Amino acid sequence: MRRKVLIFSGLLLTASLGFYCLKVHKSETPITEIPRADKVLVLKSERKLHLLRKGKVIKTYTISLGDDPIGHKQREGDERTPEGNYILDWRNSKSSCYKSIHISYPNEEDKKRAKKMKVSPGGDIMIHGLHPGIEWMGQLHCKKDWTDGCIAVTNEEMDEIWKSVKNGISIEIKK
Repeated sequence: MRRKVLIFSGLLLTASLGFYCLKVHKSETPITEIPRADKVLVLKSERKLHLLRKGKVIKTYTISLGDDPIGHKQREGDERTPEGNYILDWRNSKSSCYKSIHISYPNEEDKKRAKKMKVSPGGDIMIHGLHPGIEWMGQLHCKKDWTDGCIAVTNEEMDEIWKSVKNGISIEIKK
């Protein structure tokens, strides 16, 4: 994973210097103005994570997904981001990435599917910030899917999400 991140960061640096300067995304709404979310909705095909309150979008983030983002996660190591209904069940402030919130993958259906296929379903799927040393990329990290199946945002965005969601709320991940 570390090698993949280093290669990816080198490619992004080269691309950004070789072409043009991209506008670095800054949060438009300070976290003090974002109400507490009661659900998270991820639209993989749009690369968007929406914080919802009473069914209405209160904040949207552009995200990166697993290296092989099309389709539902089938097994450990397939680098896919799962699809379905899960819970944000715990968090890690000392994660290898800048903060992480765990998604309750695999659920019972995922475990049954993997058992039928005689494979491990995998786990440790998170919403997380950037790895130390690449936080300078900001929104550039969204130019390519690069995680092992997680959902990545900038560190600033992770701080907002961290404050807006609490453990136990649902996350729906769609195609």
